[in-house]
Amino acid sequence: MKCRSVTLNQSSVTNLRTTSLLKSLSNQAVVVLLKLLPLLPYKLLVSVGYGLGYIASRIPSDRNRVVKTNLHMCFPNLDSIEIDLLSKQHWRLLGRSLVEKSIIWCGTTKQLSQMIEVKSAVDLSSKKPRILVNMHFTGIEGSIILSALSKEKHWPRTSGFFQRMKNPFFNKKIVEWRNRFGGNSIDRQGNTKEIIREIRNGDLIIIAPDLDLGLQNSMFVPFFGIQTNTITTISRLAKITGAEVCLMTTTLKADESGYLCEISKPLENFPGQDPKSDTARLNQYFENEIRLRPAEYYWVHKRFKNRPPNEANPYNPFI
Repeated sequence: MKCRSVTLNQSSVTNLRTTSLLKSLSNQAVVVLLKLLPLLPYKLLVSVGYGLGYIASRIPSDRNRVVKTNLHMCFPNLDSIEIDLLSKQHWRLLGRSLVEKSIIWCGTTKQLSQMIEVKSAVDLSSKKPRILVNMHFTGIEGSIILSALSKEKHWPRTSGFFQRMKNPFFNKKIVEWRNRFGGNSIDRQGNTKEIIREIRNGDLIIIAPDLDLGLQNSMFVPFFGIQTNTITTISRLAKITGAEVCLMTTTLKADESGYLCEISKPLENFPGQDPKSDTARLNQYFENEIRLRPAEYYWVHKRFKNRPPNEANPYNPFI
């Protein structure tokens, strides 16, 4: 009996080592791929992304159903055929953005400059306390262009929250890649004091508040006419620091040759007296932008997973 137990333990250890080795090799293979993809001509890279998106849009999956559920909720006037078409357009752009992350994470300043153009209505070198409010379009990580051009343009460094990944290896890697030009990725869990310090120092603070991050420090405010759980971080930080708040959107150019990162003038009378009204106001800005280019929004997020009391989670039937 003892021998059998020892044999089983040895077998378990061997299996764990094998699994760990395979996972390590898989992680390294992905890193190699991400470093090789930027070597492709940009047009070819984009075509690869479109191809991946085409395939993904036609494979039944939970994420595909999340996309269509979100679209049905936000665009109730569209029929099933129109929703299906919009879903396929979204996956096409999402596939493109996924392969373009190889440039975002591993590309050079020159490659980023060729892919993303910056237009700002404010002087980014002024060192004024400023929060740039981003949103989850497919080009969201285009904000790295600000970090890449900081020395050349005499801009302060960029700082912002990041959400931890489940894979510790890539959590560390992606933070390293995002910070490679001197940026500062701050873990959103328990680091509010650090982000306040960065704002007061005059760094460019970039925050995307259009995710359902749980009920803590969040309120239900309208988004496409739906009561949507939304963090109140922007209002609270602006009030504490006196920072001006500007909208930042990174969207696909009309000819699809690259992205345009636009930074608006500071929002007037923001923050107001009520964080809930401020947050609802931001959601309305987001909605207006999304309606201009609905296929570009990150519909793969479960934006409506937390619901007001007595309302069902719309994703429960399949997730």
